[in-house]
Amino acid sequence: MSLKTVLIIPSRIGSTRLKNKPLVEISGKTLIQRVYENASLSSPNVFIATDSDLIKDHISPLTSNVILTSKKHISGTDRVFEAAEKLELDDDTLIINLQGDEPFMPKEVISSLIASLQNNPSNIVTAAHRIVSKTLIADPNCVKAIINDKSFAVDFVREIEYLPDTLYYQHIGIYGYSMATLKKLVNLKPTLNELNRKLEQLRFQDNGFKILISKFDINIPPGIDTEADVEAAINFINNES
Repeated sequence: MSLKTVLIIPSRIGSTRLKNKPLVEISGKTLIQRVYENASLSSPNVFIATDSDLIKDHISPLTSNVILTSKKHISGTDRVFEAAEKLELDDDTLIINLQGDEPFMPKEVISSLIASLQNNPSNIVTAAHRIVSKTLIADPNCVKAIINDKSFAVDFVREIEYLPDTLYYQHIGIYGYSMATLKKLVNLKPTLNELNRKLEQLRFQDNGFKILISKFDINIPPGIDTEADVEAAINFINNES
C-alpha cells in the first residue's frame, strides 16, 4: 500500500491489570473508540491492530480499518509490524505507533512526531512531557526520559534521584519510525536492560538505534492501565466539558 504516513494502534484484549481493557467504558465510549477517534483528528490513515474478534466486532461500525493479528505477540511493536506487513507498506512509509491505552494524546504531539520523523526518517522518534511533581518523579510506574542537549534519549529509567533545579520528563506511549526501521527492530533480541526495567525502548537503544524525543511542557493526561486511571479519565473528561 502506497501511503506516506500511517497511524497504527496496537490493542490486545488480555490486559493483566484491567480486564478487557480496550472495551472498558469511559464516559459513554470505550477506550479503544476514544483512542481511534482522537487519532483520526491527526490523520486519515488510522488502523487498529488487534488480537481480538471482540475488539474487531466492536469497532467495525466505526471503521473498517481493523487488522486481526496474532495472539502470540509479546509487544506492541511486533503487533504493529504484522499489521504493517498485511498493509504491504513500502519501506519509506512513516509509521506512528500510538499505544491503545492513550485516549487523550494531543493532536500537536502526533503532528510533531510526524514532522520530526519526516526530517529524520532513519531515527526512532518519541515524545516526553515535563513533570514537576515529586510524587510522579519518585513513582516507578512513571518512566522518565533522560535527554541530551540535542534532544536524543540517553536513557529511560523508572527510578531516579530528585534534585532541585533539574528538569524531569515523563516518556509518553507513542513512537514513530519508517517501515524499513521497523523491519530491523522486530528482529532484535530482548536485552538485559529491557528485561530488568521492563522497557522495550531499551532494546532499541542497546542495539545502537538513536531515539529522538520531542519535548513538551503541556500536561498530557496519562494512559489507562488501572481502575484508578479510568476514574481519572472520567474526571478529566468532565472537567474539559
